[in-house]
Amino acid sequence: MPESANVSPLPTSCDVAVIGAGPAGSAAAWQLARRGLDVVLVDQHVFPRDKVCGDGLIPDAHAALARIGVLDEVMGQAQRVGFVRCTGPRGRHVDVPGRLAVLPRRQLDEILVRAAERVGARLLMPARFEAPLVDGEDRVVGVRLRRGGAVHELAARWVVLATGAVVQGLVASGLCERRTPSGIALRGYVKSEAMVGRITGLEIFWHPRLAGGYGWIFPAPGACFNIGAGLTGSHAVERGDGGFRMQDVNLKRLFETFCEVYRPARELMASGTLQGEGNGELKGAPLRCSLSGARWSRAGMLAAGEAAGSTYAFTGEGIGKALETGLLAGEAIDLQASDETVRGRYEAALQALRPRFRLYEQAAHVNHRPWLTDLVIWRAQRSPRILQRMSGVLEETQNPGRLLSWRGITKLMFE
Repeated sequence: MPESANVSPLPTSCDVAVIGAGPAGSAAAWQLARRGLDVVLVDQHVFPRDKVCGDGLIPDAHAALARIGVLDEVMGQAQRVGFVRCTGPRGRHVDVPGRLAVLPRRQLDEILVRAAERVGARLLMPARFEAPLVDGEDRVVGVRLRRGGAVHELAARWVVLATGAVVQGLVASGLCERRTPSGIALRGYVKSEAMVGRITGLEIFWHPRLAGGYGWIFPAPGACFNIGAGLTGSHAVERGDGGFRMQDVNLKRLFETFCEVYRPARELMASGTLQGEGNGELKGAPLRCSLSGARWSRAGMLAAGEAAGSTYAFTGEGIGKALETGLLAGEAIDLQASDETVRGRYEAALQALRPRFRLYEQAAHVNHRPWLTDLVIWRAQRSPRILQRMSGVLEETQNPGRLLSWRGITKLMFE
């Protein structure tokens, strides 16, 4: 799509400026615009654009997409998938059924941006967020943007910051509490006709050599596969001063190790061709998880999506909760209400989600003890009840922390 098709006349004011047009930002813009508010949706890129992600759509994403009214459109383009294949270090696997799909973020995010635009949101792309505008009482009253070589100021009664896991927007906005991300990942797209029909589920693989992370292969439309390796808890290395730093990890080496120890990954890379710019490439990105590492609001501004830490620590899944937090931000903003009321409403909604995030954080210890995955898989192969519980984790009807806690694993041995 030519850039001119995405460029709107430069607005100088609006009711709400939404910064970032990923799932959280587009969901917030859709929610606000459909209520009749004047919304400007800003992004540094012209859409469609690529975005590093696993691209998996689990049930919470399906539910949010249905609320926005684009689930059928998404599923019409997506690769439908019926199960997650969990594979442990010894090669045992179990297929966990679920309502799943895969659609590259280039297509998904474009659908969401157009949904927001259809209900009245104005697009301002490309424009890079530099800093909030504040009044004499330190309330956010707009944003300063850079567009080409020029600076542009956009006045707004509220700002939704949905700039993702990259920390610069949080720092500029005074919302950052931890600069280091919660996790990091490297992924690429590989086209391989030979692997069509051989990899049909969302494949996740744990191994001691993956250093506290895991590898994945997700089948995408058009004989393409999303393949990657990620590391959770990457920020949790304690420094001598009591703070924390990033782990020293080579993502490219982590990915190569995944291909060495997991045969389907090795065969996919051998039989296929990397897609993307030039001759194809692997791309890395940070993750911000567990609704931590940032303040959720300040006067005149709400943070949504990965800027607020909306990704699950155990699975690395973030699309569904990014959409959900964006919708919550859109519901919370009321131009007639006080700052305290809006912020209180939004923060209460995120607090209500927090116990769920804590459960996934508790379960994330499995990524550092891959032998436990072998145990859980072994028991699930023999117990329909345990397999049903694992499916319930996908549907968010089961507690992953209970299933994968030491107590839960002990119970597995006797069920």
